[in-house]
Amino acid sequence: MSLEALQNINPQSLLDTAISLAAAFVLGGMIGYERQYRQRTAGLRTNVLVALGAAIFVDLANHIAGHEGAVRVVAYVVSGIGFLGAGVIMREEGNVRGLNTAATLWGSAAVGACAGADLILEAGIGALFVLAANTMLRPVADRINRQPMDTPAVEVTHTVHVITLREYQKTAMRLLEDALEAAQYPTRDLEVRAFGDQDVEIEAALVATSVDGDALDAIVARLGGTSVVSQAFWSASTTE
Repeated sequence: MSLEALQNINPQSLLDTAISLAAAFVLGGMIGYERQYRQRTAGLRTNVLVALGAAIFVDLANHIAGHEGAVRVVAYVVSGIGFLGAGVIMREEGNVRGLNTAATLWGSAAVGACAGADLILEAGIGALFVLAANTMLRPVADRINRQPMDTPAVEVTHTVHVITLREYQKTAMRLLEDALEAAQYPTRDLEVRAFGDQDVEIEAALVATSVDGDALDAIVARLGGTSVVSQAFWSASTTE
């Protein structure tokens, strides 16, 4: 240990750092416990380490460069935690998972930054609000998710699918377009892709977001009854 390092030892500063890191440890642990209990990707240790890391950097900058230095480090923490959050976001079969976990890590970093800046009460309030978002809002989100897909607040894309032999592709496409036009459902996109060795799948995405399911049932039933279409069905998906 160098002489300069010995001269930098300040009991009051050490106590301040210990209080800040202890607060970050406890509050990050509170957030992480809830995540660990729900078996999320970033659990107890990850949230504690994120809160501690943010607290250490902000506390270090606060001691070295004062208030202005701490402000600059907080800005780097805000941007840097985004890379860590991106690591827990996964896309599986068209569904995005991990967004809430990434947002929780961001909240843990904010709590840790508050603790590192000696704003202990603010850090505690922030941790309580992060916990509230993950616990108290869960029943509300579940209730919203149970609403029917055709509620006015949800934008839905309807797609009609037709499967036919390659040799009948043009005929099937014309039948599909004629049927949709007769029902006054214009198409937004029309895609053709291979379906097995001999068949193709034609997908027609409808422009209208408000569609009568019975009308689409009648269309696909009529298309499926023709000699050139081996299978016809429709699907609905929410848009981001």
